[in-house]
Amino acid sequence: MIPILSGNVASALGSGFDVDNSGRFNRADSAFLSRSASSTSNRRTFTFSAWIKRSRISNADATQFLFGTQTDSSNRFDIGLHNANNLVVKEKLSGTTNIDFTTNRLLRDPTAWYHIVIAIDTTQSTESNRVKIYVNGSQETSFADSNYPDEDYDTLVNVSGRTYTVAQEGGNNYYFGGYMAEVCLIDGSQLAPTSFGEFSEDSPTIWMPKDVSGLTFGTNGFYLDFQNSAELGTDVSGNSNTFTENNLAAADQATDTPTNSFATLNPLWRSNYDNDGLFSEGNCKLTFTAANSDRGYGFSTMGVTAGKWYWEVKVLEVTRASTGVGDANAIAGFSNPFYDETPSKGMQVGTSGTINENDTSTSYASALSNNDIIMYALDMDNHRCWYGINGTWQDSGDPTSGATGTGDMTTKISDQTHINTGEFILPFVFDASTTGQASFECNFGGCSGFDVSSGNADGNGYGDFEYAPPSGFLSLCTKNLGSDGG
Repeated sequence: MIPILSGNVASALGSGFDVDNSGRFNRADSAFLSRSASSTSNRRTFTFSAWIKRSRISNADATQFLFGTQTDSSNRFDIGLHNANNLVVKEKLSGTTNIDFTTNRLLRDPTAWYHIVIAIDTTQSTESNRVKIYVNGSQETSFADSNYPDEDYDTLVNVSGRTYTVAQEGGNNYYFGGYMAEVCLIDGSQLAPTSFGEFSEDSPTIWMPKDVSGLTFGTNGFYLDFQNSAELGTDVSGNSNTFTENNLAAADQATDTPTNSFATLNPLWRSNYDNDGLFSEGNCKLTFTAANSDRGYGFSTMGVTAGKWYWEVKVLEVTRASTGVGDANAIAGFSNPFYDETPSKGMQVGTSGTINENDTSTSYASALSNNDIIMYALDMDNHRCWYGINGTWQDSGDPTSGATGTGDMTTKISDQTHINTGEFILPFVFDASTTGQASFECNFGGCSGFDVSSGNADGNGYGDFEYAPPSGFLSLCTKNLGSDGG
């Protein structure tokens, strides 16, 4: 199994420290954390550290902030992502910009976990030492904007009575969209990234998290590990600087983390139609609008050539909704690879329960109703794929039947080459309508687009599914790289 886009894949290396949870921040929900400082502490020296996985990739109206404080637009400190996907650190006081950094580096890979460290110490006599910015353990030195603060400048960080926010800029609608893990503020120290992470001995270009619980956090410092689903803003630094949840729920606790990254839908690789679908819920939900007359696709961020894999899709709106698997060639031009190409580049099951191949439909499964949960079991070792609805495998299917293929999808179609050519095979969802709409919530195991009421992991203990994965079938995540699944 290989991610279609290559990001920071520390999770595949099995580091000695595991991050168990992250928090999912859905931009459309205006989700964020907030806290008012009860005392003033060190305003000149501090370090902010966070691991982030982006879901909403910015456009002209999508500036997103990670941490900051704002009274108004003239009095604010912000760490965030500019609408051009640059990393930005800025402070304005009484309208004067005293700190201003914009990296030339762009952070726009929705498959990657990025580690960001902002280390500030205005007491340094050397200007370039007063603000240090790191991404994945390496210091950023190329900036579109760079304005260092004066020596001994007092920032707006760690000031009594000010409200500080995570995943939002206070007072504006600049919400972060994605996952955050291991969020820390160190009050009183300018730390190097090696306090929070390390390069792998086996793969020295891969940056991995370290246990930060032993750090000295200082008076207003905090450590958010997102392990308390009832209160995602819980500070575990020992300071009890707990943040208030805003528009977050227990379902926003994720197991998609920098030490185990899960597949999601990919907002960069969708259909060739413009603006035909809205990605949300950490790229686990895709909604097509009735106003748009074109069809559209959404593919996963991970594709496979071997192994056995399981995932689920809840279909909220079944009008012309289809789901299935397709090979990497299907993505190349986003033509319609499922109806009119020979050989077909994928197979899909439509809302009526038919399998569509080369503009031909074959009866296979029961028809779908709104809110049905579809199960997929993909066996790339035997080139088989099974399809289930609400806990029942269709056509009396048995995913453990292996090469026999009892009740699998491929027994119903004439062309087997689309999952037998060595190409990467990816899960997908598809709005086949030109008049209606479709809406999907996917669950690849790391953070479901829908509420999971039962909770079932794969055989390696990863994922959280509504129904139990068949024996030997694994969730699409990097911890399963190199496992028995291949």
